[in-house]
Amino acid sequence: MILQPFILSLQVTVLASVLVLVSGLSLGIFLARKKFPGQIFVSTLLNLPLVLPPSVVGYFLLLALGRGSPVKEWLGIDLLFTWQAGAIASAVVALPLMVESTRAAIANVNPELEAAARTLGSTEWEVLQRITIPVAYRGILAGFGLSVARGLGEFGATLMVAGSIPGRTQTLPLAIYDAVQMQRYGLANVMVLIMTTIAFVLLWWVRHLEAQHPQNRPQRQRQSQPEKRRHETHRRYPKTSSPLQSGS
Repeated sequence: MILQPFILSLQVTVLASVLVLVSGLSLGIFLARKKFPGQIFVSTLLNLPLVLPPSVVGYFLLLALGRGSPVKEWLGIDLLFTWQAGAIASAVVALPLMVESTRAAIANVNPELEAAARTLGSTEWEVLQRITIPVAYRGILAGFGLSVARGLGEFGATLMVAGSIPGRTQTLPLAIYDAVQMQRYGLANVMVLIMTTIAFVLLWWVRHLEAQHPQNRPQRQRQSQPEKRRHETHRRYPKTSSPLQSGS
C-alpha cells in the first residue's frame, strides 16, 4: 500500500526535476542576462503558479493537454490521467522556485570576472560554463532543492490532470488523502512521516547551501587583508599612545 505510491512519487519527482532543471536554469539565465520589453510581464507569468490555487493551475493544464489542445490534436499525444501528466503538473508548480533562485544567483555574479574571461578569448558558452555557473552554483542548487521538495508534495494540480488511480497515478500525497478518507490513520501516519522526513532533509540541505554562501557569512570573516592589518595596528598602537608618541 505504501511501496507503490512511493515508487510513483519518485518517478514523478525525477521527471519533474529534470524538466525543472533544464527549463528553470535556461529561463533564469535568460532573465538575468537579457533585458527586453515585457520582461516584467514574462517574469510575472512564470511566477503565477506560486500564488494561484493548485486547482486553477490544474485546470489550465487540462486545457493545455486535453481535448482540443495542440498536444492532443496535432501531436496525437494523450497525457491526461498518466503519471507523466502528474510530472508535468509538479514541474509547472515548482518551476518558479528554480527560475527565481537561478536568476538571483546569476545576477549576483561579478560581471568583471565574466568580462575578464571574454578578454582572454572565451566564448559566451565558455564564460557561462567556467565562470558564471561555478560562481552561482550554490544559489542554483538551493533553488533546485526547493523545486524538488515542492514537486514531491504537489497535490491539487496532479489530481486534476492525473487523477488518483492506485498503481498508476496515485502518488504519496494522493495516497495520504485517500487513507485519511478511509480512516486508515496508521497508514496515513507512516506516509506523512516519510513525506516530512524527505522534505526536512531537502530543506536542511538548502539552508546548508545558503549558510555557505560568502554573502551570508559574518562580516568579521569577510574582512580583507588590509582591513585586518589596520585593525591589528590599532590594537597594538592605540591612538592615545601612537608609535611616534612612544618614541618621544
